[in-house]
Amino acid sequence: MTRSLSSRLGHGLLKTFMQRGLHRFEREAPKLELIQRSLLQKWLHGHTRTVSATRYHLKANDSWEQFANKQPCTTYDSYRKLIELQRSQQNKQLFDSPVSRYQPTSGSTSAIKWIPYTQAFLGELDQAITPWIGDLYRQFPKIAQGSHYWSLSWIPTSLRDASSHELNDDMQLMSLGKRLIAGLTQTAPASIALARTAEDSLFATLAYLAADEHLSVISIWSPTFGLGLLEQLGSCREELIEVLQQGTWGMRAEAMAGLKCPRAHKAAQRLKAWNGVADPAFFAELWPRLALLSAWDTAAASPWAQQLQKLLAHAQFQGKGLWATEGVVSIPLRNHCPLAYRSHVYEFEDLENGQILAPWQLRKGQQVMPLLTTGSGFARYRMNDVLQVSDHWRTLPCFTFLGRNDGSDLVGEKISAALAQSIIDGLSYSGQLPITLLALNDCVRGKPGYVLLVEGPANSNSMSTTALAAQLEHALLKNFHYRLARDLGQLAPAHCICLPNMRQIYLEQSRARGMLEGNIKLEALRHWSGPLPMALRQALEATA
Repeated sequence: MTRSLSSRLGHGLLKTFMQRGLHRFEREAPKLELIQRSLLQKWLHGHTRTVSATRYHLKANDSWEQFANKQPCTTYDSYRKLIELQRSQQNKQLFDSPVSRYQPTSGSTSAIKWIPYTQAFLGELDQAITPWIGDLYRQFPKIAQGSHYWSLSWIPTSLRDASSHELNDDMQLMSLGKRLIAGLTQTAPASIALARTAEDSLFATLAYLAADEHLSVISIWSPTFGLGLLEQLGSCREELIEVLQQGTWGMRAEAMAGLKCPRAHKAAQRLKAWNGVADPAFFAELWPRLALLSAWDTAAASPWAQQLQKLLAHAQFQGKGLWATEGVVSIPLRNHCPLAYRSHVYEFEDLENGQILAPWQLRKGQQVMPLLTTGSGFARYRMNDVLQVSDHWRTLPCFTFLGRNDGSDLVGEKISAALAQSIIDGLSYSGQLPITLLALNDCVRGKPGYVLLVEGPANSNSMSTTALAAQLEHALLKNFHYRLARDLGQLAPAHCICLPNMRQIYLEQSRARGMLEGNIKLEALRHWSGPLPMALRQALEATA
């Protein structure tokens, strides 16, 4: 069977299966409360048969209200020791379901967390990805005319020997049958993640993407990851030309762990005629069938998603819902982002009064944080993401992601991520793009303080950077606690650093702190401990 024929067969079967799930999702949306209560009963039966079940005296027949009264809200630290014990003893500490793998993830300030991906949890994720993809085929029918690239989030190089089986592959979120069918439509094999290093995985991804003129979907999470892929096509151009012409990995052969190398003379010729500068016309020529680009596009990701859309302007765009390694909250559907109500058990904390609400109690305009009870064994797990209830669709609450709830409190100034995002959004930029607001323990002359990182052209003048820093300081001073800390001399004045490669510096530092390639987020506020990279320290000292 030719690749083209197998791809068409895969799309046909996948579309059929996904549409069934989509129709069920839409048909049963008015039964939100009934289905959520039913999912809790199912979860209680799976949890009460485990080692840790006696801690809060939960019973299999507890009601929604009894569960909420008995079970406190939790974080990953509530499960860290149990997960370590479960991994070492291979028993069921948290949930009565076989564990398929432990998925690594990390936050902006936290160490690697290992999330148990049980068969029950994977089934919950499948309940979200099925209607999502079904709606993609309905909204963007041209995606069935080519192959797809769905995000692979590679394990850091330092963890690969110990964790080669923990693949973070979006296709792994489907049921086995759908996964096998979806494999017929994919341009890049999941085994790319098994290459020796993250750099080798990146190069293999570039080779498969460049070789595929039938590519119709690029689905990633972070838009900066997508921008990096397009830029790396230029910087790796000479090596890619040789590899695609020869059909061998050359000096990387040993590192590729037996991965087949694509061969594509036409793609090699296109790369050879290209000057290596990211250009919409070139990408339209390289991927003429590209019909859909999907990535995060809210909060801090917004300006970078716009940049990515400009480079792949011939494709339509769709933003993501809220999906984390620990679980899914919302999916894009019919131009909304409704609750993935068939997946986990959901509750929401009202950030105005701290009240915890069931999903059927939410009202438009509320700002909330989700609590998830999942087949991983997590109960009322705090996601720490701030959402606004933007609308309702067929009784389902729909959400807009506003940012993380992480904050910074270097000396009592109490700067929240939401405040940082609103300040960043309100600044006036001169050809620059914001990366993040850094909270530094040692900003200037030993004092803590805040530094805005922006990316701009190499010829950006110091006056524009100084003006941006002044805007930032003015906005921060509107916060009572920040103003008091400045008046008391506890904080250095706000600064701004502009470099043409700032995004790359940020990503490199995030990887060095153990964050996972492909899932690194640009967040409005980051507290970085330890020394700054030399390039940033020198630029900061030049502005001080």
